[in-house]
Amino acid sequence: MFKKVLIVDDLMSINLGVNAMLKNGYTQNVVYAHYCDEAILKLKRAEQDGEPFDLLITDLSFKEDHREQKLKNGEDLVMTVNMTWPDLKVIVYSIEDKIQRIRRLIHQYQAKAYVCKGRYGLKELEQAVAAVNKNSTYLSPSVETAVNGQEVNEIDDFDVLLLNELALGLSQDEISKQFKEKKITPSSLSSIEKRLNKLKIQLQANNSIHLVAIAKDMGII
Repeated sequence: MFKKVLIVDDLMSINLGVNAMLKNGYTQNVVYAHYCDEAILKLKRAEQDGEPFDLLITDLSFKEDHREQKLKNGEDLVMTVNMTWPDLKVIVYSIEDKIQRIRRLIHQYQAKAYVCKGRYGLKELEQAVAAVNKNSTYLSPSVETAVNGQEVNEIDDFDVLLLNELALGLSQDEISKQFKEKKITPSSLSSIEKRLNKLKIQLQANNSIHLVAIAKDMGII
């Protein structure tokens, strides 16, 4: 069981469902935060009181209101938690399905689980909590293959940036010039061309338009 769990979500209906699941065998101490800055304050206060949280469950998207927020989204929160409280276990529970973002949360920011909200979301979240409780990791089946698959793993941040520029309708020459202006490397036209050809082979795309469509379908961009 977990001693103390913090749920960060701005929808009360989600919080109530998660709370009920957690109290059915995983913890009796659940605290809520409705935005990321509030979550940080509660994490700090819990640490000062000698009663730290041992599990954080957070969404990625939060509606903006009148309050000025330092942390704009759940990814910012997970990144901050990883730097400040590296032993705190984190589960991301979100409708977001961008594979590159999920990979970053899991591999770079050390989130222990990623669960997609949806028809089976709460059931999968319970499986994630059970896995994390046993020091294991968990990914929703809908994203697991894509996140851990070799093809997607070979796509790095530069590839994502390149695909995004291509999706905006820029030509290879325009991308090259823009990268040179922004001091992004590699930026030569030949390097851009080689990288795009590699991506076409990797994602089995017939042309640049097909490549962008596949990247969007896979959630890479």
